[in-house]
Order: sequence, then C-alpha cells, then structure tokens
Amino acid sequence: MRNALISAILAANLVSCIPVQAADDPAALALNYIGQQIVPNNMRFNGTIIGGLSSLDYHPVTNRYLAVSDDRSKINRARFYELSLDLSQFQRSAIPGMAGVTFQAVTMIERPEGGAFSESSVDPEGMRIDVARNKIYWCEEGQRSISRARNPAVREMNLDGSHNRDFAVPYYYYPRGSSFGLFPGDRGIYNNLAFESLAISVDGSTLYAATENGLIQDTPPASILAGSRARILSFDIESGKPAAEYIYDTDPVVFAPAAIIGFATNGVTDFIAIGDRQFIAIERSFTLRALIPGSTSTGYAVRLYYADARDATDVSGLETIVGASIRPVRKALLLNLSELKNEDGSVLAQGNIEGITLGPDFNGKRTIILVADNNFTKTQLTQFIALEINPD
Repeated sequence: MRNALISAILAANLVSCIPVQAADDPAALALNYIGQQIVPNNMRFNGTIIGGLSSLDYHPVTNRYLAVSDDRSKINRARFYELSLDLSQFQRSAIPGMAGVTFQAVTMIERPEGGAFSESSVDPEGMRIDVARNKIYWCEEGQRSISRARNPAVREMNLDGSHNRDFAVPYYYYPRGSSFGLFPGDRGIYNNLAFESLAISVDGSTLYAATENGLIQDTPPASILAGSRARILSFDIESGKPAAEYIYDTDPVVFAPAAIIGFATNGVTDFIAIGDRQFIAIERSFTLRALIPGSTSTGYAVRLYYADARDATDVSGLETIVGASIRPVRKALLLNLSELKNEDGSVLAQGNIEGITLGPDFNGKRTIILVADNNFTKTQLTQFIALEINPD
C-alpha cells in the first residue's frame, strides 16, 4: 500500500512538469495572462498577519500551495502558509479582490535546536515541498550588516516545521570581512542578495539554490549599467552535499532612480525546474522613486526567463570566478510582465514578485502561478498572478 502511494505521488509530481519539447524550444513556450487576485494588506489569519510571501509551491496531490513568509520573526514567528487558489475566480482587473484565495493553515518554522527563531535571527526566502520524501526544503539569506553576520543556509524540515537537517553550503558563500561588503578582502554574500530561490529537479534527485546576485568576490551587485553574476548551486538530496554550480548573469536594473544615490536592484528571486538543468527564472528589478516620466509604475519590472544550464561551466569549488573562462547559463526571455494588460486595457501593476510554481491544469492547459511579497508595507501588494502555458 505504501509503495502504491509513493508511486501515485511521484506520478503526480512528474505530471506537473512542462513537456520537455517546450523546454528545448523556449520560443514555442508562450505564457498567457489568466488573471490576478490581491490579498488586502494587514489581513490576519490564525493570529498572524499575512504578508512577506516570498515563495510559492504547488502540491499536486492535495491541490494546495505552500508559501513562506519572509517575516524575520519580527511581526510574528517565522512561518509558512498553506492555501488554496481557485483560478476560475482570478480576474484580468486592476482591482480584482481576493475571491478564490483561501488560507488554510499556518505552520511555525523551528530552529535547528528546536523552538522559535528570535527576532531578526532568520530570513526565510525560498521553499519547496518534496512530495515523494514528505519533506520541505527552505533557504534563508543569512545576514551581513553592522549588527551581525550570519551564514546563508539551505535546510530541510518536516511538515510540522521541525528541523531535520542542513545542506552543506560551501564556505565561500559565508560573509567575511567588512559589514558593507565593499572593501578589498571581503568575501561571501552581499546583504539581502543571497539565497532567494529553490528548485527541485524533475527527477527529484537534486535541489538547486540560487543567489539573487553574485558573491562579493565574483561581481558587484546589479546596477543600471550592468547585471550581476549570480550563482546556481546544486545539492544531491540524498547526501545533502553540494554538487555542480553554475553562473547566471542577471540583467541590469530596468529603471534609473530619480536621485543619484537612489536605491535600485535587479536579481533572481525564484525559479522552477522544467527539464534537465532547465528552468524558468524570475528576474525582479526594483527602483525606488524610478525616473519614469508620466508613469504610475510601481517601480517593479518583472521578467520570466528560460534558463538552460546544460552547457554552462561547472564552477563548483571555485571561491572566485574572476579571471576564469566561464560559459554562463543560457537564457531567453519568455515574458515581460510589463506587457500584460487587464480587460479594460490598463497595464498590470506588478508587485514584488518573489515566488513561482507550476500550477494545475486550467481549461486544459498547464499553469504557472506567481506571488508577490508586499514587504509588510501599505503601498505594496500581496498579489497572485496566474498564467497559462500555451505552446505554439
């Protein structure tokens, strides 16, 4: 009976993958806008404030989704939500409401030694559920600041939020040197630009984690003039040990800031595996007070890319790639969310898109669902966007 159940779960997981021929020909992988829904800010559920949703993963057996909150145990304890989405109620409207978005449960994430994370001691960003092993993988960015330095981590937990194990992140990701990360000799992650993304390989044997931007010893952060050389790090799931590692070159920041010292960033915020070392990746650009004359833009510009690492150079073990001959991950633009429009012709207002998952069939076609992190602010969106996969 147990073997039959495992076989059913594995079959459901494999059915959720995009056909390989679509992955081999990204030009034929068309993504069409189904609609969106927006959860009101400060909405409460089971004693928590819903917000900071930084990942989304669809469970094909339960037909529900998991979403981690990047609340750093400040507002409420570190946690993830289980929810359901009725795509038939999504709307191509600028004010769609939240019909069909139902939060079902909230689970607290525990420290490796047990118990709750203290305030600002964790920054959950990516999450995937392994339906075959009945485990959840999650990553946190770590920290590099004046107050503290904390290593980025990739972890496995049980469904109840209790810790199971850590994956072995290479030492060269650890923050070393100054708190700013801008001086000679500084190494490791930039603050708030580390592990944002997780993906499980189609065959279920490999876990991938991606940094939002590159490591300090590899590249500067993304700017309006140039992108950054992010790393995709793979792990063998059975052993937890690191394996192949690839370089993903992000685009430059899309919008110039209105002020010379204005904040602007672009990076990889999540990805999903759709074939052998093939992914759909989110690049999310944000500019605070962007210089866009006559525009009501949110400052966000979100693009989905097909990313193919099959011919990319394996840089595993290299503390720095400076001076090395590197073939990066090949990528091709699939969708610029700035081009999506609602039924009344209005342009889709893009939130801070940080999560992506393959969803269920809808009207006979596979779907991709995105989620936006509202950063617990009044002006940003907890937004779900549904797309259909429509190969030409």
